Amino acid sequence: MDNSSMTNHNKISLLELIGILTEYRNNFIINIKHLRDNYQRTSIKRIPGVRDINGEISQPWLRTEYLDNVEYVLVSKFDLNRNTATLNMLVQRQVKLVKAENKTPVLEVAGLLVNDLNSFNNYTIVCDGRLNIKSLQVKISSKKLFDILKQKNVVNADDFDFRLEYTIQLDTLPLISNNVNYTNLDGLFDELAEIKVLSSVIAAHLKGESDVFVPPQLDDLKSHYLSSNVYINFPTTKEYENRQQAIDNGQIESRISYKIDIGSKEILNLNKFYSANKFLDRMYRVYDKETGEIFTKPNFVMAFNENLAFRHKLLSSRMKITKADELMQTIFDDFLGLDTNGKVKDILAKVGADSLGQILQSKNAGESVNKGEMVAALTEAKTRLDGYTEQIYQEKISPLVFYIGVTGKLPDAMVTPAMTAEELATQYPNLEFSKYEQAGTFFVVGDSIISVYPQLEYYSQQTAVAVQ
Repeated sequence: MDNSSMTNHNKISLLELIGILTEYRNNFIINIKHLRDNYQRTSIKRIPGVRDINGEISQPWLRTEYLDNVEYVLVSKFDLNRNTATLNMLVQRQVKLVKAENKTPVLEVAGLLVNDLNSFNNYTIVCDGRLNIKSLQVKISSKKLFDILKQKNVVNADDFDFRLEYTIQLDTLPLISNNVNYTNLDGLFDELAEIKVLSSVIAAHLKGESDVFVPPQLDDLKSHYLSSNVYINFPTTKEYENRQQAIDNGQIESRISYKIDIGSKEILNLNKFYSANKFLDRMYRVYDKETGEIFTKPNFVMAFNENLAFRHKLLSSRMKITKADELMQTIFDDFLGLDTNGKVKDILAKVGADSLGQILQSKNAGESVNKGEMVAALTEAKTRLDGYTEQIYQEKISPLVFYIGVTGKLPDAMVTPAMTAEELATQYPNLEFSKYEQAGTFFVVGDSIISVYPQLEYYSQQTAVAVQ
């Protein structure tokens, strides 16, 4: 373990600093030019456009231009990654859409004014347990924040002056503290797994649907590279065509990234679950109640058809049913009205999405349900499920993942013998391992399993000064 990653008596940790900056994120601004001039990418650079089979790139007919030409920007939020020791800082700036050929502004799309949109850029502060940004140049508008940072030895100045720029040296801070108590993991994976499955079902229903816009509006938004949330969504492609050539000419480099997952003694991680539409096709027959016609390649967008009905497939004896399949089927059966086990209602009640539960109860009882009300309830439920999941990660799981990725060990309170994939499979035969996971190290902590396994990642050599 690198001792520099652990705090000493007179230095707060980087994570503690980020907590302070998050609380006071409206009370400081960051010098964006300094940040971009001293930044190294941690991922592959992508450029706007679509590459065809001949390698030619078709450029979007629109582009963005900044509405501001500022030296300082606000930070929208800081985020810990869910399964690597990575910390990101999200910066938001105002932009407008313009036509690429003549820079004519686009002012209205789908009946909305779009002359004041936002673009988002992520800057990685810590990547795979290593500091990626050495310092931040900031101006501080709150004396309270200044006093806190001064007391924590983060800013080196005697007096507060909102006109001055202060340098926050991140490379003098340990990344983590050694006296933090991490959350007990018991039950967290099962909770996340149930929410993931239900959220996937809801997302599959909502593909191409909106509780705000009618289909022609959605088409207009899409043609202008805007999502249903009115976020800019340009198609992008990698800046190189051949990865090996890009490696050979030094355009990209590689590093080992350690992925850290939590799972149970029956399901190793959340990646073991199928997408909702794939599981629907795997396990269910979807047919027309009136004609009996069976639909091939069914999907949940079809579920708004009132004549649609579902039944279980007769499965081949050669099909292996996993524990992930069993968990998914319990939720699917309840959602589709094939088995009233109350699982969906319980999940929705947990996140405060009771309206969808009531609509599903009516629908499964054979009552006619208004599509608009259904879409609105699905949208609300998806938002609440996603928010609940994000809160679990940011508060309970991601800090632990960050600790493990930085130190290379479990917290003292969780110390348990390391196991190989072969040893773990012998003890828990229901577990399934991918190629990457077979090379991993595993720890049984209570009723949970923590996996740590290496993956090769690539990143562009260009600095962020080229990022737009």
